[in-house]
Amino acid sequence: MDLEIFDDTNSVPAEKIQLVKDVLEFSGKYLELPEDTEMSVTLMNNEQIHEINLKYRGVDKATDVISFAIEEDDPDELPIILPDDVDFEEPKNIGDMMISMDKVKEQAEYLDHSEDRELGFLTVHGFLHLNGYDHMKAEDEKVMFKLQRDILDAYGLKR
Repeated sequence: MDLEIFDDTNSVPAEKIQLVKDVLEFSGKYLELPEDTEMSVTLMNNEQIHEINLKYRGVDKATDVISFAIEEDDPDELPIILPDDVDFEEPKNIGDMMISMDKVKEQAEYLDHSEDRELGFLTVHGFLHLNGYDHMKAEDEKVMFKLQRDILDAYGLKR
């Protein structure tokens, strides 16, 4: 997987950034995504994610994770046309995810588990949203949350 991880807090330890990379690589293989799948993750604080949540979702508070999936079949977007003699496949970019490191700490403390477990959970949760999973309806929630647990358990981040 082609990952871009940005630390907008300038304070996330290297091992936490590596955990995000490792969990995403594992999750991509678990879902059998193509090796050239692209995405980005921005690690930020509550103030930054609050601004994004208000601007894009109309929700005036900080949240833990926000995912912006790239819509692939936009009828208003011009297609990329490659010459017939080019042997090239365009990588699949699934989108961008933002995680509040403040919420990671707060929620880990509240739920009485490690910050690594919480960071892994939020990473997988946002990643599944980027891959079309949702939890707006009970039946969809059941599918998404089971897959989330399965990935985290298989990776080794159990509660």
